[in-house]
Amino acid sequence: MEFVNGAKRVVIKIGSSLLVDQKTSSIRSAWLHSLSEDIRDMHSNGIEVVIVSSGSIALGRKVLSLPDSSLSLEQSQASAAVGQIQLAQAYQESLAQHFIKTAQILVTLEDSKDRRRYLNSQATVETLLEMGVVPIVNENDTVATDEIKYGDNDRLAAQVSVTIGADLLILLSDVDGFYSSNPMIDPNASHVPTIEKITPEIEAMAEDTRSKFSKGGMKTKLLAAKITTTAGCAMIIARGTNFNPISSMEGSVKSTLFKAQIEDPKTARKKWISTMKPLGELVIDEGAVKALNSGKSLLPAGVLDVRKSFERGDAVSITNSAGDVLGVGLCAYSSDEARSIIGCQTSEIEKILGYVGRDVIVHRDNIAF
Repeated sequence: MEFVNGAKRVVIKIGSSLLVDQKTSSIRSAWLHSLSEDIRDMHSNGIEVVIVSSGSIALGRKVLSLPDSSLSLEQSQASAAVGQIQLAQAYQESLAQHFIKTAQILVTLEDSKDRRRYLNSQATVETLLEMGVVPIVNENDTVATDEIKYGDNDRLAAQVSVTIGADLLILLSDVDGFYSSNPMIDPNASHVPTIEKITPEIEAMAEDTRSKFSKGGMKTKLLAAKITTTAGCAMIIARGTNFNPISSMEGSVKSTLFKAQIEDPKTARKKWISTMKPLGELVIDEGAVKALNSGKSLLPAGVLDVRKSFERGDAVSITNSAGDVLGVGLCAYSSDEARSIIGCQTSEIEKILGYVGRDVIVHRDNIAF
């Protein structure tokens, strides 16, 4: 898969129209099996994969014999609750044929706004990927209302990509890329294969370009591209109706690549952390200083003192015993919890706190020097 060469972590967004048959409201099993073959090949090439999938409401409304007309909020939530089981099972069974394990992650907009939830989501996905598992992410429509919804899975996929530091986001839908205008209306609309930077002119082109099945059309995809590319993650819009939709992109299938504005997504994340105002301070010993300089995380054993009051997920400054500020990090514990475990070994954390906590006080990915 030449087009993903160099990408170590890829998020694939699957639209409802690809996964669920529009006439029968059933899973398109043959198509899903072909996608699973692509994911198997990506895994074989050392690429970590996360899937953001629509389809739970479409599947659930059939089981509940609900009409094709617009559903009420309560009906949508009920459909999502029923359909999510089928959705997860379909992915699990299909990928299991290639000995790939899957996990289900349901999120709401609040999970990315709240730093503690953000850290939890990030840590969970990181652990799953380290274990070779493919996380299947979807919005938790059973509890989400308009006030706390992403609103569309393009935006959700972009946020997931940024959260986990993905190199590439692939939006598979019923459109084959970005056009100068709506190709269904304008016969002179031209396909744009590569977009170096999202300019006001590009944004104007997206105003009237709308997909038949997508909630937000090209405007939401452009918003997703803005979110990802500024965080160092490239994005591709491609038609996913073909079997083996990922590998088929190497052929003559059209798509649009939005280039990342910086090379490394981790650089963008650390830049974001560096702009935060520290609410507390962790004083560390020389051993911990050397560990951080060699790219390791900050462990409780290396902390000498905890200053000021802060909550889990807050930014804290990291200083040496001489008072020199080494960097800013997102702390995995509150100040009270951190004070309780400083100087101890990770094996002692559960006994001290009374519950199983994180092995690290600040993870290396959450430190900006």
